[in-house]
Amino acid sequence: MGDTTEQPDGSWPVPLRRTPRQARSKARLARVLQAAERILVDEGVEALTTTRVAAEAKVSIGSLYQYLPDRDAIIDALAAGYFARLEGAMDQLVHAAAAERWEDPVGVLIDAYAAIYRAEHGFRALWFGSSLTEQTRAADREHKRRMADGVRRVLGALGVEGDDEALRRACHAAVLAADALAQDAFRRDPQGDPGFLDEAKIMLRGYLGAVVARQGAPGTGA
Repeated sequence: MGDTTEQPDGSWPVPLRRTPRQARSKARLARVLQAAERILVDEGVEALTTTRVAAEAKVSIGSLYQYLPDRDAIIDALAAGYFARLEGAMDQLVHAAAAERWEDPVGVLIDAYAAIYRAEHGFRALWFGSSLTEQTRAADREHKRRMADGVRRVLGALGVEGDDEALRRACHAAVLAADALAQDAFRRDPQGDPGFLDEAKIMLRGYLGAVVARQGAPGTGA
């Protein structure tokens, strides 16, 4: 699943009632989140009860409640881990775009994220679920804004000049469109319907090509 290990600054990429300090507590929490993901993948969002997760992780309910007091908290924590994973991948792509010359930036981005979606079974189960919490929905909106900023940084690395509101809005629109198209591709086929992903690439190449032309940046290959 998404990264559920301690970050360099000592924080965790998931919302918690309290932050584990000792190695044993950190290992227990990681086990709880892994158990929650297994249940999510195998049985669906509805099965994510605190009792079920505690039993699967082989921890006491009291231990679970220290960090994740209810089902909503479990969903929020899983979602935050997936968002962190996706945003980390975007950061890597930004660095790669600065070091390489991509002939087809849209193709690179869609292929990279399609590979993540194929591997992240828990993310897909949550993504398609109908039981997301209000906090997770709000976190998803912020996640998409950060992903849009990643697209903007990729375009900057490829030579697209400007950092105005119009470019930010265009990148946000591209991310929203890509998310909707990818969802449908993976609903059609657990591996991502290749024909539909190709159509998504065609659509986004056209849109981002127009954005690049509007910004007056030649030769980005978008």
